[in-house]
Amino acid sequence: MSSFDPTSIWALAAAAVLGYLLGSIPFGLVLTRAAGLGDIRSIGSGNIGATNVLRTGSKGLALATLLLDGGKGAVAVMVAGLFDPMLAVIAGGGAMLGHIFPVWLGFKGGKGVATALGILLAILWPVGVLCCLIWLVMAVLFRYSSLAALTAIAAAPVLAWALSGVPILGSVRTDLPRAALALFIAVLVFIRHDGNIRRLLRGEEPKIGRKKTQAAG
Repeated sequence: MSSFDPTSIWALAAAAVLGYLLGSIPFGLVLTRAAGLGDIRSIGSGNIGATNVLRTGSKGLALATLLLDGGKGAVAVMVAGLFDPMLAVIAGGGAMLGHIFPVWLGFKGGKGVATALGILLAILWPVGVLCCLIWLVMAVLFRYSSLAALTAIAAAPVLAWALSGVPILGSVRTDLPRAALALFIAVLVFIRHDGNIRRLLRGEEPKIGRKKTQAAG
């Protein structure tokens, strides 16, 4: 009787494709079009994420986008994780790539923060929770959404490495593959926030709550 081999090239490829396809669903674009608000890419920063959806004036759609973008990353990880933890890591990386480089939108997607947090919460929830708290604290203190996101995501690989091998609540522990995923996520998010970083350094990044035409999203 044959047994499932999670390390086979086919299993790894299937996890990557699953993650990519789930991650590439452009919920911000789908929701705003369904609501009759047009193409979100023609509004504000042109991004398909929740921050830009909020610029349509619909907090409900922005919240739905945030939850769905995070949820698709979490679902990719959890489904693949039913078969093997390593496949969950591969699916998580695929979901990030899918969100940022969706084939349906000419490989021009979102900036990945919500999807990243969803992946982290699913694959290593203590790190995910801490990153969410860091985002909240930074947003309250400095009022820059992009700075809060970058700080939280930058902390993820550090936290994952610091907790490496440490049992949490008796069962959850980090390991090298999951720490590597956190680093991969951080690199992608920083690449996508290149413009935000330059504006922050110049002191030109708009703060949360201010009207803007170009910003993080």
